[in-house]
Amino acid sequence: MRSKTLAILLVFVLAFSLGCIGSGGEKTATSSRPETLVVYSYDSFEYIAGAAFPKFEEKYGVKVKLITVGDAGQLLNRLILERDNPQADVVIGIDNSLAAKAIKAGILEPYKPANIDLVPEWLIEKLDPTYHLIPYDYGYIAINYRLDRVSGPPKSLEDLTRPEWKGKLVIEDPRTSSPGAAFLLWTIAVYGDDGYLDYWEKLRENGVVITEGWSDAWYGKFMKEGYPLVLSYSTSPAATVYYENNTNIRAVAFGEGNYLQVEGAGIVKGTKKKALAQKFIEWLLTEDFQGEVPTNQWMYPVNPAVKLPDVYRYAVPLEDIKPVSLDPEYVRGNFDRWIREWVQLMVQGKSPEEIKASRKG
Repeated sequence: MRSKTLAILLVFVLAFSLGCIGSGGEKTATSSRPETLVVYSYDSFEYIAGAAFPKFEEKYGVKVKLITVGDAGQLLNRLILERDNPQADVVIGIDNSLAAKAIKAGILEPYKPANIDLVPEWLIEKLDPTYHLIPYDYGYIAINYRLDRVSGPPKSLEDLTRPEWKGKLVIEDPRTSSPGAAFLLWTIAVYGDDGYLDYWEKLRENGVVITEGWSDAWYGKFMKEGYPLVLSYSTSPAATVYYENNTNIRAVAFGEGNYLQVEGAGIVKGTKKKALAQKFIEWLLTEDFQGEVPTNQWMYPVNPAVKLPDVYRYAVPLEDIKPVSLDPEYVRGNFDRWIREWVQLMVQGKSPEEIKASRKG
């Protein structure tokens, strides 16, 4: 009887021990899994992510999970919807046209990277001096045109309202697109708070075509359907040569200047991986990432140590561009109203006079 009881006890002890080992093994496996950083960005960011993110993963022994969310405007809207239950740790792609809305929404955690000196001060000032967003690239909004459809391109915003371009210009919606928002701010910078609505009324009457995002405008209307003019970037012609050996595209430096776009990355407020997110923001400023910017983002790297590839000779020369921008605080205080007024004019069909009169009410 004692031997039987002892045998049962030994079996129990052995089973318990194996269970502990198994449990311990599972815990060890769980703890050995690399930490995962969730990054939100816009659709086209997947190209540079594929080229650069493995470098960060290898350096820190972690995984980076990229989730793309349409265009920059859609990206910001998703973050706002998730504000009370954030699903991302870092957001990449909020530019100076949307920075005011992002900061006002309270979705970002301010952070000044230890290596911020790699970024020229003027880019920080143009994007966000409060460090909720850190610049990682910059460029200029520009009208691109097709050489097979255009012999004498428009050379100013005013030219776009002329009869020869009626129904031939494609731009992006400022509510859902960062270049679209930048174009709206460009017109405000040039025509002022009182004059921009009158300018947009001219565009409306001239049959401007508005798409939800950049991809719809560029690949759909411009490349596929053959519209002669599209809102894009001063570097877009270089990209078409690089990817397609297509030399049919050019961009224009406008007489009144071209609007500066500075793109930033920020830490999502509420992340449980703040330390890793901070390392990631700092890494974005290093040559590991910055070296991939020119031929993946088709923007200019913020790190001056990075050399531009030869194909950039097809871009509008930087020395030919006069930067146009608005003060970030001015944008922050007025952006929502400008979008609301734009909708009243372009969607609801109200006149500039009606809209301006309603300001006083």
